Amino acid sequence: MLWKLGVIANRQEESNVVNLDQVKVTPRDQQVLNLLVQGCSNKEIAGQLRISPRTVKQHLRTLFLRAGIREGRKRVKLAIAMFARKEGQS
Repeated sequence: MLWKLGVIANRQEESNVVNLDQVKVTPRDQQVLNLLVQGCSNKEIAGQLRISPRTVKQHLRTLFLRAGIREGRKRVKLAIAMFARKEGQS
């Protein structure tokens, strides 16, 4: 029974995958995401980009809303996917 629940959860997760081509990402959003996936805190990102931590938070909030993401784990997955996509294009 637990195995079946795991399969159902995995299928639901797959259906919630974000199509990265449909998410608008500004150049500043991309900079914020790059630093985020490198493990930087909002404060560290703000320092490197010379913006306030509140502005960093707003960039992330806006990006996640555009992607339709409201859960923390999915936010991390989106950031990693965005970073991997950019690395693949380089």
